[in-house]
Amino acid sequence: MSVDVREISLHDAVKFIVDNRGKTVPTADNGIPLIATNCIKNNGLFPVFEKIRFVSEETYKTWFRSHPEPGDIIFVNKGTPGRVCLVPNPVNFCIAQDMVALRVDESVIYPKYLFAALRSDYIQNVIENMHVGTLIPHFKKSDFERLMIPVPDEVTQKYIGNLYYDLSMAIELNNQINKTLEEMAQAIFKSWFVDFEPFKDGEFEESELGLIPKGWRVGCIGDYVKVKSGFAFKSSWWETSGVPVIKIKEIDNYTINFGDVSYVSEDKAALAKDFRVNGGDLLIAMTGATIGKFAIVPKMPSFAVVNQRVGKFFLGDNPLEKLGFIYCILKQDNVYKEIVSRGEGSAQPNISPSGIESIKIVLPPERLINEYNQLVMKFFKMIIENTAENALLICLRDTLLPKLMSGEIRVPVEEVV
Repeated sequence: MSVDVREISLHDAVKFIVDNRGKTVPTADNGIPLIATNCIKNNGLFPVFEKIRFVSEETYKTWFRSHPEPGDIIFVNKGTPGRVCLVPNPVNFCIAQDMVALRVDESVIYPKYLFAALRSDYIQNVIENMHVGTLIPHFKKSDFERLMIPVPDEVTQKYIGNLYYDLSMAIELNNQINKTLEEMAQAIFKSWFVDFEPFKDGEFEESELGLIPKGWRVGCIGDYVKVKSGFAFKSSWWETSGVPVIKIKEIDNYTINFGDVSYVSEDKAALAKDFRVNGGDLLIAMTGATIGKFAIVPKMPSFAVVNQRVGKFFLGDNPLEKLGFIYCILKQDNVYKEIVSRGEGSAQPNISPSGIESIKIVLPPERLINEYNQLVMKFFKMIIENTAENALLICLRDTLLPKLMSGEIRVPVEEVV
């Protein structure tokens, strides 16, 4: 840290803490979304809605001590301590146990700067070293008094906080566009291949997967596309630069995180020539807690290679020509559940390529699949481009933050004046 800053505790930086006890809230089948710690990720600005539950209106009004307000900082206390996100406006959720919402005292510190500081590698490392608990790490509320935040002058705070926020918001907007594009592709897929709306005037016949239009058939994922597990790179081959290697931990929330990726030299990457990937390729996690999660590879300057236990779908030289149909197949709840249920092994479930390929699906005539893929190709092309832009923004944001925090890069003079 720079010597030109003072320090205050996280406790002294906030004026109110939303803390809804360490008890499990009663849930309902529908109602107000309840987000858990899995929804708080350090690569997004706001929480994601992932495996959410719901609470009734009555529970929302009477069970909780208080609720987050727009601009509060959500801080995870247990499981993945130190992960933080901002509360959006309007607030469309309530928070479960094992996290709190911090209301910043603006007379003490600039809120966006505190958010950026908490996201910095420096503070994240401090938090990690303060963890207690071996099986499930947790960070006590009392530790807020011991977590010291470096605080520069007000101008520097605003510059760092606003820059981090603006870059993060640009990433968030691209993610929202991608979500809309994907939903459009999914809506057409559901209309054609689940509800059969364009074909309802035709004849139908029974199949093992229910009624399907006559001339369609029940087949397997492997009838449409083959999948293979990646190359077994040795840990002794890892380099600090070179060809990126995509491992299971990089696949999250339908995207690939290149922020902490490993590298191998070009000669080692050449050993995995069948597992080269670039924009439009599709990968799936085949082992562990992330089994069944999949992601599109963004457009890159060169190429990446795929590590073992990450499955690559072989979509051909132009993946976009086949991507839409298989992507939407994998997004179907019944397909995801089938992949998870086929995971073998109690400690760490694994699914084989043949296990994925043998999952049964309804296969329309090839001409219809091709027509659908052509129709949604523009959506997925934009998704790939937006994801590539996000990778650059994330790299810029996460490279600048530690340099600004340490004083290695000074705030531009014109910002001070």
